[in-house]
Amino acid sequence: MHRESNSKQQQMDASKYVRYTPEQVEALERVYADCPKPSSLRRQQLIRECPILANIEPKQIKVWFQNRRCREKQRKEASRLQTVNRKLTAMNKLLMEENDRLQKQVSQLVYDNGYMRQQLHTASASTTDTSCESAVISGQQQQHNPTPQHPQRDANSPAGLLAIAEETLTEFLGKATGTAVDWVQMIGMKPGPDSIGIVAISRNCRGVAARACGLVSLEPTKVAEILKDRLSWFRDCRCLDVASAIPTGNGGTLELLYMQMYAPTTLAPGRDFWLLRYTTSLEDGSLVICERSLTSKMGGPTGPPATCFVRAEMLPSGYFIRPCEGGGSIIHIVDHIDLDAGSVPEVLRPLYESSKILAQKMTMAALRQIRQIAQETNGEIQYSGGRQPAVLRALSQRLCRGFNDAVNGFVDDGWSIMGTDGAEDVTIAINSSPSKFLGSQYNNLSMLPSFGGVLCARASMLLQNIPPALLVRFLREHRSEWADYSVDVYSSASLKGSPYAVPCAKPGGFPSSQVILPLAQTIEHEEFLEVVRLEGHAFSPEEIALSRDMYLLQLCNGIDETASGGCAQLVFAPIDESFGDDAPLLPSGFRIVPLEPKSDGPSANRTLDLASALEIGHSGSSGMQIREADAGNQNFRSVLTIAFQFAFEDHYRDGVTAMALQYVRSIVSSVQRVAVAIAPTLLGSHILPKSLPSSPEAVTLARWICRSYRVHTGQELFPADSPMADDAVLKQLWHHTDAIMCCSVKTNASTVFTFANQAGLDMLETTLVALQDIMLEKILDEAGRKILLTEFAKIMNQGFAYLPAGVCASSMDRPVSYDQVIAWKVVDDDDSNHCLAFMFMNWSFV
Repeated sequence: MHRESNSKQQQMDASKYVRYTPEQVEALERVYADCPKPSSLRRQQLIRECPILANIEPKQIKVWFQNRRCREKQRKEASRLQTVNRKLTAMNKLLMEENDRLQKQVSQLVYDNGYMRQQLHTASASTTDTSCESAVISGQQQQHNPTPQHPQRDANSPAGLLAIAEETLTEFLGKATGTAVDWVQMIGMKPGPDSIGIVAISRNCRGVAARACGLVSLEPTKVAEILKDRLSWFRDCRCLDVASAIPTGNGGTLELLYMQMYAPTTLAPGRDFWLLRYTTSLEDGSLVICERSLTSKMGGPTGPPATCFVRAEMLPSGYFIRPCEGGGSIIHIVDHIDLDAGSVPEVLRPLYESSKILAQKMTMAALRQIRQIAQETNGEIQYSGGRQPAVLRALSQRLCRGFNDAVNGFVDDGWSIMGTDGAEDVTIAINSSPSKFLGSQYNNLSMLPSFGGVLCARASMLLQNIPPALLVRFLREHRSEWADYSVDVYSSASLKGSPYAVPCAKPGGFPSSQVILPLAQTIEHEEFLEVVRLEGHAFSPEEIALSRDMYLLQLCNGIDETASGGCAQLVFAPIDESFGDDAPLLPSGFRIVPLEPKSDGPSANRTLDLASALEIGHSGSSGMQIREADAGNQNFRSVLTIAFQFAFEDHYRDGVTAMALQYVRSIVSSVQRVAVAIAPTLLGSHILPKSLPSSPEAVTLARWICRSYRVHTGQELFPADSPMADDAVLKQLWHHTDAIMCCSVKTNASTVFTFANQAGLDMLETTLVALQDIMLEKILDEAGRKILLTEFAKIMNQGFAYLPAGVCASSMDRPVSYDQVIAWKVVDDDDSNHCLAFMFMNWSFV
């Protein structure tokens, strides 16, 4: 018996520990490459097809595959941990360097403070002010000008250019790694291995400056290639031309560059630069790309600014790229620019004096582009639509560039201002050479022999107390709230169904809904590229032939309310259902750029038209009116720019012009109404109330709501000392402190909102028009939907029910808490069920 047990134990050990020959391992690896987890039948088939595995049991084969999968998982996890360790090591090194820099800055400030105290105690009263002033000036010069001032070099010779380049290199490295600028960490930007990096902005220096440090998994040479291609990632760059390139003896390169930057609004000209760019390598293998403007004192190609541009100056800036141990790079970026803010209207100067805006649009954009390409290269990002990441980035770039061209309307692109009816709220520009911006595919429009050109209608407004992210999210999700489908759209039909005719208007029927199909998004979700399908429906037999779905290629960025600064933008262009990668695009849309507040006082919520109210300079009645309007109205100020492009035929030019004016003016009016309607209620009591609905239907509905509440609950919805007129009832209901809203009567939770009072619209973050696009089930959470379904029969039979406290969501997906909900059945004058009413009591945003 003992011998039998020993024999069985030996057989089990033999089956547990199997030694495979190299040939057997090779055969198993081939199968594993195709199928890491084969089924029982597949393993048996493997044994039959491979004679070298005939002496191995199927169970042993199964164990081998289990072990192989386990080893693969361990290998991947080890590789991931090594990558994370490298990132943490590099970030730790970066943080230690940043800490050393801050320690030096603190020591310098302590020294300056002690010196000033000593001067105050030792100097006489008459000389104290002079000493103190000189101490401050000398301290600032020591802090912001750490390098000695050298005589100006001559930019007309290679030796002179190299001398300027070496000085630029020294000053740039001082800003990138030292205390040459008083850097302050940007609020909301937390460093870490998976963050964008360490971002800082300048304080008390000439112009605006921003600095960023980050890690990327690309080699320094690849990083340098991406950064030098500024047109691919800097959306405000119109052109970057290399006038000449000169190699240097140390293996570097000197380049003379001419760069133009778009203006962010229609109210100020763009900026241009003449730059010297110096690319070199350091002894430790680091790469440096530094730039600065060539001034008239230096000589060189510094002619007058081009038409529609103002000459700006770039102070020593650039990129310091250091190789990382184990691969990758550590990048230091410095952007330091003087944009000549004095040449723009006073109310717009924050756009040109804000280091935060510079950091968002230029410095952080460079880091994001590098990180995006790094993750695409590593296969970490999946895209839909069957298009390559580079193609989708190119489409995003074309949308932004086309919108910038429409906003700026440069003469050398063929744009000319067209006289209007005297009103200056909307500017009309005409371009009769569309091939300039429609691209090489303009030949595809040969089916339109009389294709005359493109018309652009644009306007700018000053917004008060409406966060840019909130407004753009609303415009994106509630297109029917601002798109005026009642305008004359015959021009679209006249172009024989061309998708490039009118940005939103449809030649037949009205869209019942929009469907957003995502294409791509950046790794930090600050930008989305998507296709929007507007579903069309006809209302008469004559419209059936024209009724069709419409498609828009849409770019949306800046909709994250937690992001730090930056502009928010919604840009779209009509496309075919199967648009090509190089199809012509006519982008239109909205851009909202925040203005830094100058005070923390309360502010009123209103919008101002800037196009007819601003004057450059400090004098003039218009400028005074703006300053008086802005007194105490400085929070959440932003500039909204609207630009819509329309293609037209020659003989329809006048009709399209009139239609464009009507269309864009209706959009301006809608945006003003929306801005007032969805402004956060937490900003204060100075917000203007939403307009009271005055239709007879609203008056009747208000009477039904109040009467049904009294009949079913035995209580009054609001105290009334005496019978009130119907319009007074509506007014009381409209201004009720609790959120009251009505839904259509259905047997489930899929009910659509039909009415809400002011508090209800505030809670849903919507307006009366867009309210009809929201369903009750979309705002209730799962618990709320279950309770409503449970209590639905009680509401219909008894007439009302009390629902417990809970949390729902607004139309902008913000969580809203409430203490209780009263739901009751609203009946009409014939005692027929008309709708359901809900009153959310003591609600607040979480």
